[in-house]
Amino acid sequence: RLGLERADTAEKALTVIVDLLEKYGQGGNCMESHMVFTYHNSFLIADRKEAWVLETSGKYWAAEKVEGGVRNISNQLSITTKIDREHPELKEYAKSKGWWDGEKEFDFAATYSYVNTARMTTSRGRYCEGYKLLNKHKGSITSEIMMEILRDKESGINMEGGFMTTGSMVSVLPQQANLPCIHFFTGTPDPAR
Repeated sequence: RLGLERADTAEKALTVIVDLLEKYGQGGNCMESHMVFTYHNSFLIADRKEAWVLETSGKYWAAEKVEGGVRNISNQLSITTKIDREHPELKEYAKSKGWWDGEKEFDFAATYSYVNTARMTTSRGRYCEGYKLLNKHKGSITSEIMMEILRDKESGINMEGGFMTTGSMVSVLPQQANLPCIHFFTGTPDPAR
């Protein structure tokens, strides 16, 4: 929200978010119950001309500029070796913890999480299922198709049960400045409604 408020481009919003992250960190309980559950965050940041994926781990972060095709995020780190911007101490911190030897190619998701990056797009899970659904419609994604994807319960994208999807947003961002941007938000906690 602060990125949207303080920036007029996707890259400037990315800068706002990482500046706040480095200054204040992140954390806090993700649930209203007494159960303590915290996690790090991922963001899709887009404007009319470009899009970025920002993923965080504590105060450390990596950002990938989306160059084309489709891209998704979903409750795991997904930036691997294509890192276009990063926390200035990202790699040194990983070396100091023994997570990366400084020799092999640096893979953010593999280094900062337990994700097997070779299996991210093949194993059943929200990220993989979202990736498959987006690729199925690559080149012809409309706002209606995006809404269908976000409503999909079988894939786990629209979660039910202990952890529930609490809302979804679809934005249409035409590259032509004279055309309006259109934003759709769910009116209930369940995107299927």
